[in-house]
Amino acid sequence: PKTATESKLNRTKRIEKNDPAAMREEGARCCAEKDYAGALELWTKASKLGDADAHYQLSVMHCFDRTTVRDVKKELYHMEEAAIRGHQIARHNLGCREGRNGRIERAMKHFIIAANLGDDLSMKKIKDGYVEGDVSKEDFAAVLRAHQASIDATKSSQREEAELAKQRGLSRIA
Repeated sequence: PKTATESKLNRTKRIEKNDPAAMREEGARCCAEKDYAGALELWTKASKLGDADAHYQLSVMHCFDRTTVRDVKKELYHMEEAAIRGHQIARHNLGCREGRNGRIERAMKHFIIAANLGDDLSMKKIKDGYVEGDVSKEDFAAVLRAHQASIDATKSSQREEAELAKQRGLSRIA
């Protein structure tokens, strides 16, 4: 699409065809414009189609009272659904929640899964857990290898060029 109007038209067509990614994008646009009801509707539809990020965004909306009433059960439900579908931030947040509730072993399990997906904050929590004696040396070593493998799997020359361009303030690579 060459214009914002074309982009919006394409997204609308995709939403009509039940494309959860388009619903998620439009939900984010609605949220940015403080149209929380619109965002809630679109993210709910996308979550029903299995979109992990839509579940995560719904958990955030319920957490920060962007709905009519803060609903901790719905917040937790959507966070768990996002985590089950591989959303690493949701998994990390579940670990934090378990840690705050004194369930350190469960927290470490969540952090291990998130670190295996490449989440750096969860890797730090695992390191802290190792120092505190909550994570065994073997588990720590295994998570460290899996975390590095996940990071390596996301590396590419195109991503590195894009990151360099971003750091230089360029909007695209020639």
